[in-house]
Amino acid sequence: MSALPEESIDLEESSNEEFRALVRRQLELIGEDPDREGLKRTPQRVAASLAWLTRGYEMDVEHVVNGALFDAEGASNMVMVRDIELYSLCEHHLLPFYGRAHVAYIPKGKIVGLSKLPRLVEVFARRLQVQERLTEQIATAVDEVLKPQGVGVVVEAYHLCMMMRGVEKQNSKTITSAVRGLFRSDPRTREEFLTLAYSRQTG
Repeated sequence: MSALPEESIDLEESSNEEFRALVRRQLELIGEDPDREGLKRTPQRVAASLAWLTRGYEMDVEHVVNGALFDAEGASNMVMVRDIELYSLCEHHLLPFYGRAHVAYIPKGKIVGLSKLPRLVEVFARRLQVQERLTEQIATAVDEVLKPQGVGVVVEAYHLCMMMRGVEKQNSKTITSAVRGLFRSDPRTREEFLTLAYSRQTG
């Protein structure tokens, strides 16, 4: 499923009367006047925004991969796409968390188009999530699509539910990982993956 700019989503088409009424009532409950100039179209905008932010529910792995599997032609070394930007919503508070994913696999007969790995991340990130489940879902999807020798996924993210409320810690980063196959059973493979994931370019 191709991504469209949020501005291209028609506010009336991507929202409905019930959703708009709920947002309007929320505005009233926090003490706002939903009829004042700045808030008149907020219910429509919120509905459209949430439709965009949770569009992963309308996406599936098979559609995203779309047959972009190719013979590995003897390739058996690690393939990694690092620093894949991701944005998601915490299912506990509906506040954003954002960061990056590092996704790697070792081929066993098939490779996938490199652009498909970021798209797989998007399928699961654009839903109500917890980071732990998101990481596992990405790894499982890559494993099921490619059936490789191994899969490794690391997600690093900042959670606004920790930054804006609660403990209000601005520099706390959450790191989660999921490994399959050789990434779990072979310490050298796992070490290589983690070294590549956390290395930083200089200069």
